[in-house]
This record gives sequence, C-alpha cells and structure tokens, in this order.
Amino acid sequence: MQTSPNILMVRPAHFGFNPETAENNFYQKTDQRPQQEIEEIAREEFDAYVALLRDQGVNVVVVEDTAEPVKTDAVFPNNWFSTHPDGKVILYPMYSPNRRLERRKDLIELLMAAKFKVEEIIDLSFFEEDNQFLEGTGSMVMDHDTKTIFACYSERTHPVPLDYLAKLIGYKVVGFDAVQEIDGVQSPIYHTNVMMHIGSDLAVVCLDSIPKGSEKQAVQKALLSGGKKIVPITAKQKFHFAGNMLEVSNDGGEKFTVMSQSALDSLNVGQIQLIEKYTTIINPAIPMIEKLGGGSARCMMAEIFLPKS
Repeated sequence: MQTSPNILMVRPAHFGFNPETAENNFYQKTDQRPQQEIEEIAREEFDAYVALLRDQGVNVVVVEDTAEPVKTDAVFPNNWFSTHPDGKVILYPMYSPNRRLERRKDLIELLMAAKFKVEEIIDLSFFEEDNQFLEGTGSMVMDHDTKTIFACYSERTHPVPLDYLAKLIGYKVVGFDAVQEIDGVQSPIYHTNVMMHIGSDLAVVCLDSIPKGSEKQAVQKALLSGGKKIVPITAKQKFHFAGNMLEVSNDGGEKFTVMSQSALDSLNVGQIQLIEKYTTIINPAIPMIEKLGGGSARCMMAEIFLPKS
C-alpha cells in the first residue's frame, strides 16, 4: 500500500515560470532563455526521467498535456488529484488560479481506459470559494501503513480541508509548522513534500525545519511508532530537493527511491548507504524543471493506487 508500481506523469506542453506560484514557492527561479528552448529542455528532461523509470520495470502512464489552455505547471499532477485502493479519485483545491486549469476529466477517463477502476470522484475544489487550499500529495505526505497524514501548514495547506479529507478517507493527521530561512527571513515551507518523504521502511525528513519542539517530537514519535527509520536531512540538503523523494516499485516487487540528481548530489555517503540498504536509487537530472517550476522528482509523479478492472 505504501508503494505503487503504477505512476502517472504529464508530459509538459508549455512548461515555464509561474509568477502566481512564485509568491510562496521560494525554490522557483527565472531563466532568460527563449520560452521555446525552455519548453524543449523540459520535455527532454521529462522523457529521460520516464525512460529511467521504465528501464527498472516501473509502469509509467504518460499523459500529454493539452496545448490549450496554457498550463505552465502541468508537469506536477500530484497536486491536483490522488487515487486510492477503494477506487476513489480525489480532486484538490489549488492555491493558484492558473493551476486549477490542470484538473482534467479526460485524464481520469484515460486511467479508466488503462484498465484502472474508478468507483467515485470526490471534488474538494469547492474549498477554493473560501480561499481554503490543500494541494494533494504536495501538501500531504502519507504513511499508508499507519493511515497517517503528515502536513505542514502554509498558504497552500489549510487545516479545514485537511481535516475534512482525513475523515473522508479514515486517516489521522499529524499537523505542524515548518519554516525555511532565506536571506535571514523565515517563511513557511509551501509544501510538506519538499521537506519530508516516507517509504516502506525509511522516512527522510528535515526535522530542523520544525521550530516547535513539541511538534518535532510528535512527528518523530509518529514516524518511529509506524516502524520507520528516520534519515535526517539538513536545511541545505532540503534546498537541493533532498526531501522530495518517492518510493515506487515494479511488478517484481523491487523497490526504488526516486530523487533528482540534485538531491542525490547533496546527500552524504551515510545517507545514501542507508537508503540503498532498503531500495535502489533512481536519480533523473531535471535542473530546468526544478529551477523554473520549484518542484522536483516526487512532484512529477502521481501514484496510481486504483484497483485494476
């Protein structure tokens, strides 16, 4: 349940810098190259990434982004929907108005055409009317084994929709504040999945980003009681997307930890050895997508937990 052999990824049509999301995503940087060149580089990075996953036997369902309307962040589908073993597909309320364009009914139909069983579609986008947001598995990092949601609160992760979702799927919430410091100024971390990853055996987490001792202890306790071995990362490693990992599997049951080349380069030998004790590392190089999009390897993968029809 923690790991899926089926992954959905959206091949970008018009990838680029999104000023709306840059308001609270401090990982985003601009690039002065022509837009067409940026888009071509992003597609090359995407295709090479998919090839790495498929080489290891991971089933990747690739969906082409639509040319219209323009969606600069379509390459990050995990923010707008999630799938569940009981056949539920959940659609999420998004902070950025132009990212709400990414919600596509035809994508759900494509999953069904790929022999995945959809029993119910639950649309939580009504929360947007009250400026309440919960951006999928960007806002939430889930331990499916213990039915626990870990979430750091931010402008993109509000308590009300979070608690609503938890009750809907029967999970408990471990909520906390997490901050990052840039040029001496502290601000909330925009998505939980940039500072935290949970696999079958390991939890990679930047505990230093949780300022309240009681909340830090609550996170540690919940992870340890769930049988996870904690791999701490530093704030500097977090800025290289070392927290933005995802464990996937193939049909043979082999497990892989997927992280970007940037994330891997930031880890020390001991951290790498511990991860490799339990999984094989897959490390795509996605510097353009990371720079302009402010998201990394995990953000580009939406797990498919739906049963086969």
